[in-house]
Amino acid sequence: MSAATEILVPGKAGEGQALVLTAPISFWGGVDPKTGRIADVRHPQHGETVSGRVLFLPGTIGSSSASAVLMELVHNGHAPAALVLHEPDAILLLGLIVAREMGWETPMAVRLGHGAFDAYRGSIVKVAGDGALTVAV
Repeated sequence: MSAATEILVPGKAGEGQALVLTAPISFWGGVDPKTGRIADVRHPQHGETVSGRVLFLPGTIGSSSASAVLMELVHNGHAPAALVLHEPDAILLLGLIVAREMGWETPMAVRLGHGAFDAYRGSIVKVAGDGALTVAV
């Protein structure tokens, strides 16, 4: 299975176990930038780690600090392997852009339409340099 996407922020191609979030998340206070663990006890995926995973985000709960948390995840080596969003989130994606400008290797962020996330749940997912998503065999 593969899907065409739109590249939101270019970055390194990645591969990892899909983490399909079932609810939007706030990176500020919701994700521990030192470990990559979902720290928000109210989030359905509390305790899961985003590190090295292909992170499917149904949405974010906004704080302007989300970009700083994502940038810190990149710097600490705990960033997702790739980010897959329904809609662009300028504040969150700014973290990837700034990290790249700092010379750090950043994951790619892509857009995938509503309803397509569930097909990747539980799979190892590859995000190619052109943004295409495929399930690893």
